[in-house]
Amino acid sequence: MKVTRTLRATVGAALSGALLIAASGTASADQTRKDLWPLEAFGAEQLWKEATGKGVTVAVLDTGFRQTHQDLKGQFLPGPDFGKATQEAGAKDLKPGENVLDHGTGMAAIIAGHGHGPGGSEGVKGLAPDAKILPVPEYKNSGLATRWAADHGADVINMSYTEGRSADTCESIHYAISKGAVVVAGMGNESATEKNYPVGCPGVIGVGAVDQYGKSAEFNNYNSDMDLLAPGVKVPAATGKSDSSYHTENGNSGSTAYVSAAAALLKEKYPNLTPGQIANRLVKTAGLPQDQKGLKLPDAHYGYGFIQPGPALRKDIPAGAKEGPLPMPKGKASSQLDAGAQDADPPMGGKQALMLYGGIGLGVLLVLGIIIAVVFAARRRKNPGPQAWG
Repeated sequence: MKVTRTLRATVGAALSGALLIAASGTASADQTRKDLWPLEAFGAEQLWKEATGKGVTVAVLDTGFRQTHQDLKGQFLPGPDFGKATQEAGAKDLKPGENVLDHGTGMAAIIAGHGHGPGGSEGVKGLAPDAKILPVPEYKNSGLATRWAADHGADVINMSYTEGRSADTCESIHYAISKGAVVVAGMGNESATEKNYPVGCPGVIGVGAVDQYGKSAEFNNYNSDMDLLAPGVKVPAATGKSDSSYHTENGNSGSTAYVSAAAALLKEKYPNLTPGQIANRLVKTAGLPQDQKGLKLPDAHYGYGFIQPGPALRKDIPAGAKEGPLPMPKGKASSQLDAGAQDADPPMGGKQALMLYGGIGLGVLLVLGIIIAVVFAARRRKNPGPQAWG
């Protein structure tokens, strides 16, 4: 089975200074951490006062993992042994210079890296640094990998890849959702409208990449499966080449991992929400850049907008319909709707029925408007400034 990795627009060169949201008085001398602009954009230090992903298990379905990387030691749970054939199959899809451990290591660090050095101030720190990673090789049989993850305690399942649909692709995802797992997958990086899998399966949160300015990346695939955007341009990431190697990522693999990490934060704070209700908090607090405020949502390029983990954690949002605002699978997977979730509001009836602006509220829009005005004012004539999403 040929699999197209969602992150093949990757460069292995040294980082040269991705733009930050704001200068930090305590910035590490380590260049990788300096360039880790998503943590600045999300206001991560404030987020971690409310949730760090503690007690949450994120299954990363990928080609391989360097579990000894300095930013990831101690973050992995025992994974399955699907045999040597799995890694060999993954290696066949690699480009020159790529390592079979690179991709999974990068995704794991974006989700739950703890950094290294004094106080963990260097290297890659994930958005949910206290979450645990369940490493699951998926090349041999992605359906098998999905079911294994669901049966071994995955609260969130990260799928930073696209592939052809097999007989069990969507069925296994429906099974995972029925077990209460939030499933997140990337749209793909071909600037195309064709439908991909697993992102095309009902119940999956479809993710594209956004840059520091809140603009949807030109390489994103775009169609009705696009639900949310997250950082995926000039993002530092760990690699599997050594215990201390890094590169810069451009692609919606990283953005998928950031949405999975945000879901992990929400799972910690709101453990009784269904997968649909977790998606509801992310969707209702999503943001848009100033020049896209008039979009009819969901949009093929922007979905409902870029994630804002701070408002998603803090806002007083009713649990909402147990199936959430995104299309959900029918049949057996609907059993997750009765898995002890909070009482729901009347169903919203799918993507088209969601009123994003009403969900965000005037107060949040006003604050976001002030932030955007301040950030953009000094750069209006030269170029747009970075976007704050906290």
